[in-house]
Amino acid sequence: MLELQGLTKHFGGVKALNELDLTVEEGGIIGLIGPNGSGKSTAINLICGVYGETAGTVHFRGVLMNGKPPHQRLRAGIARTFQNIRLFPELTVWQNLWVAQNSPQDISRQRFLPRWFGTTRQARKEIADLLELADLAHKGDELASNLAFGEQRRLEFARAAAARPLLLLLDEPAAGMSRQEIDDLGQRIRRLRDSGVTILLVEHMMELVMGVTEQIAVLNFGHRIAFGTPGEVQSDRAVQEAYLGTDATESGPAGGSA
Repeated sequence: MLELQGLTKHFGGVKALNELDLTVEEGGIIGLIGPNGSGKSTAINLICGVYGETAGTVHFRGVLMNGKPPHQRLRAGIARTFQNIRLFPELTVWQNLWVAQNSPQDISRQRFLPRWFGTTRQARKEIADLLELADLAHKGDELASNLAFGEQRRLEFARAAAARPLLLLLDEPAAGMSRQEIDDLGQRIRRLRDSGVTILLVEHMMELVMGVTEQIAVLNFGHRIAFGTPGEVQSDRAVQEAYLGTDATESGPAGGSA
């Protein structure tokens, strides 16, 4: 699904990401973790086309993405969420999903104008399904700005899913959530994966990462220092040192956020 080869990004003299190699297989949930400043969000921005790479390549489904702007990558099937919530605050919950649903993929679809105005049965069914996924069916007519923080997080998750991605990049989706909300988010991530969406999860909450991912890549100072199953990563000495320092114990990074 996604292959990064030697992916590098420098900001002046700062090497935010340095020669990252990573393969994401179709249908999986892959974690990307590391301490603050390790290059996780930089990797997401390079995959989405927000940043241009200093070196290296991004291939998506065998197609070279280098040089393609974000909207073309969305059209290819790459969608994302953001660390800081970026909804349309003066639109309703329903309208936020409707706008995202009318992504560039819809330009070539038949009956474009009816879909654009939200009058087709299929468009409304898709939005209803997304509202159910986000547990927001009762808030469809509410302005996004009036939602509680956790509800806004759920709406952003659903809005990314509305673009019908093949690959969804989740950039710290659990930030600011309660324990129950994080547990619910894990279930939503699994449901989306089961519907055919591949997930790349960037997250500090280790309970979520260890609970939903099948493989994890660990970054530190822009370098990949480990890759493997959650159990393998948790017991890796280099990972323990990156999170906890040189006196790390066998508890590893899974005890909480980092």
